[in-house]
Amino acid sequence: MEDNKKPQNQLNIELPEDIAEGVYSNLAIISHSHSEFVVDFIRLVPNVPKAKVKSRVILTPQHAKRLLKALSENLNKYESQFGPLDDEDDQPPFPPMNFSTPKAQA
Repeated sequence: MEDNKKPQNQLNIELPEDIAEGVYSNLAIISHSHSEFVVDFIRLVPNVPKAKVKSRVILTPQHAKRLLKALSENLNKYESQFGPLDDEDDQPPFPPMNFSTPKAQA
């Protein structure tokens, strides 16, 4: 009889097709207030002086901490499967605005 019971914490999540495509971001800016964390995902494009926020996610501090833990656990799994990533101290704080590509000319 107990085999027919559904787990009480089961959650049905719908992923719409347009959201499933995802949004590419190569920079994230994080800010916070007393009650929330705001993560802006930005796309920098070579030789374009203006970058656009492509997505904004607003989290409670508790959810931000859970996200940090989940990202850490997943990075550890990633590195155990694919090898260690470069240390962040060797990288600039964010991608340079000039990607060392020639400027487009018409």
